[in-house]
Amino acid sequence: MDADGLNDALGLSNDKSQNLGAYIYQPPKHRKSAGERPSKRRKVSSTADKDERPDRQHFVPLLNGDENAKSVQLRYDAYQELWSKQEHKIQVSQANSWVVIVINYSPGLKNILEDVDAGVLTDVLSFVRDTSPQTCDGCIPTALVTVGSNVSSLSRLLSRLNGQLISAGEGSVVVLESGDAPNLKTTLKNIIRATVTNTDGNDGYQRFLTDRAGPRLLGYDLDLLHDYVQRKGTKKLVLALRDSEAFDPGLLTDLLSLFKSWLDRIPFTVLLGISTSVELFEGRLPRSCVALLQGKHFEVQEAGNCVDRIYETLQTDPDTNLWLGRNVTSTLFENTSDYFQSPEAFSRMVKYAYMSHFFANPLAVLLANPDSTVLAQNKFCEAIRNLPSFRMFCEDLVEEGSINQVRDMLEVDEYLIQEAPKYLDANQQRMQNMFQAVRVVHTCLQYTQSSKKTNVSDLSIRALSGELSESTIVEEMVATTKTLDSDKLDGLLLRLREIIMGPEAGAIQEDLRTLLGTCVNSGPLRSGYNINSTVTKTTVVQQRILLSKGQADLSEPAVEYTNIVDRLVALLQVHLTETLINPQDLFLHEIFLFDLRNPLKETFAPRPRFAIERALSTPFDYLLSSSDVTMTKVSAKQPATAILYQLYLDSGALVNVHDLWQAFYGVFETEEAGGCDDRVVMSLFYGALSELKAFGVIKNSRKKTDHLAKSAWMGL
Repeated sequence: MDADGLNDALGLSNDKSQNLGAYIYQPPKHRKSAGERPSKRRKVSSTADKDERPDRQHFVPLLNGDENAKSVQLRYDAYQELWSKQEHKIQVSQANSWVVIVINYSPGLKNILEDVDAGVLTDVLSFVRDTSPQTCDGCIPTALVTVGSNVSSLSRLLSRLNGQLISAGEGSVVVLESGDAPNLKTTLKNIIRATVTNTDGNDGYQRFLTDRAGPRLLGYDLDLLHDYVQRKGTKKLVLALRDSEAFDPGLLTDLLSLFKSWLDRIPFTVLLGISTSVELFEGRLPRSCVALLQGKHFEVQEAGNCVDRIYETLQTDPDTNLWLGRNVTSTLFENTSDYFQSPEAFSRMVKYAYMSHFFANPLAVLLANPDSTVLAQNKFCEAIRNLPSFRMFCEDLVEEGSINQVRDMLEVDEYLIQEAPKYLDANQQRMQNMFQAVRVVHTCLQYTQSSKKTNVSDLSIRALSGELSESTIVEEMVATTKTLDSDKLDGLLLRLREIIMGPEAGAIQEDLRTLLGTCVNSGPLRSGYNINSTVTKTTVVQQRILLSKGQADLSEPAVEYTNIVDRLVALLQVHLTETLINPQDLFLHEIFLFDLRNPLKETFAPRPRFAIERALSTPFDYLLSSSDVTMTKVSAKQPATAILYQLYLDSGALVNVHDLWQAFYGVFETEEAGGCDDRVVMSLFYGALSELKAFGVIKNSRKKTDHLAKSAWMGL
């Protein structure tokens, strides 16, 4: 709606001199003296802030504000210490520069992402070192790397490749983005500058341009790059196009043609990052461009594999003392599959979950192993007694007949503070044993599952809900384990001994190898549960043929091997029954098991429209009200935008502007006993109307000039 139409609808004059601007001046209540200096030029406040920073707490006191400062600091320190240990396993220290991306890895740091990328890094590095224009029939040596959804893996790969080449003195890697290549001249200039700054820095680049003998060349002249390559003795110069599918095909063709003409002077190797497939990427390029390239295709593991490795390490590590629950785990993997999140984003979500647990749970201070003096608080003991797991624990003690112990835990704070850490340590050990059992199941499934392998995350979700021990997965695993031959069973026992199966598995493996030593030439042994160990018998009864299956006569080694299989199966069943417990049944599981879905889901999968609608419809859910009674109706004390939005909700699809203005003015007129300033209310109306338009709630109507059309309905 134009300005004239809006003024006509509101019954105002079209005189532009009356509508040049609207200003509301509200003088300060307390004026300063004439000789006083302005406060913004004084530095007292900044000095005071510096003095207060060391004493500032990162976490707020809980227990209704009665938590002591030492306990608050212990919670924060415990969070920092716990996450630093986890981050040491998965973190990749990144430092992004202008064009070249360099990632510094700590010496000796063995993290998950490095292990995942190790295989493809070795293959790409060998390709770069072993290929040349001569081995590629005069074409440009090209490595095609498909990354799929794991986009961040290519940055890690290029950074480690760059570090390997620089440390060996063979060359370097130049990473080029599509945004750095608007045209050919700018692209060449960025390549030359990135090559020099990769090893010499920006100062080295400036010295290279100024100290170079001969005529001054332009920044995009490849003679500069040729001189630099000769000076450094570069053998391999890898040009990596990280998002090659986003490059203009014409520009890419011209760039590769230019590289082809300089191959005898500059040792170019091109690395193309592809997110879709090689066929689709090749179909976008002209045949003349494809003819310039010859190389090899490499494939990076999907992000899901990295995420599974990260989750497995965080949950099943023997040093873990805080675990993620079933709801949080489900949310993490739902977000990862829905939004194709990178392993780094998954790690940030896990970090936020850890922080949420320590920030909002006052009992998390027990994970810091504090002194009894820190816990000597009446409200701290009350918080423990209000836990659902404490009630279940007391009920179990009553059923066992430990009435006195229950009475002491309910009435004596000192006794509760003394016993709680003991039960906490014992139940944390049971959680560690549970996840070790998950690893046992996962190891067995690798030998028994012939179809798609079940990953650790799926098994963990079942274990955290207490459903894994009686699931069909375990039943089928046990049944298939009975049919394994001696070779597979020996490999399975070797893996189980590495986890936590104890001396029993070692004794079973020794007996198996002793048996195999006596049957060297008989081939792998099979148990009596194997399908080949059954025979079909045919009998004739009253001219009818009856078929029956029976056990074949087993040899003595086969009988002994069957007994070994029975011992292993019995050991597995006992171990899984004892360790695969329901974590929700453990006393104090609220301390070492974080299972609140909402903080994680609302943060990493926010609903902005719901939040905006709630803020506009019930603004005092977010604002402090001067009234003791919560306002449930339209009031002049609410923000103007909220008032107009609530009036807008009561209207139809088309809103008459004049009627809306009259209703808006009526809100202020009824609550202002001495009358209200029309111009002030008009200014508030215009401002609220503009904000609703900015939110996309209303728009100008094409049918009627004096009406507004609804463009959004609440809850849709």
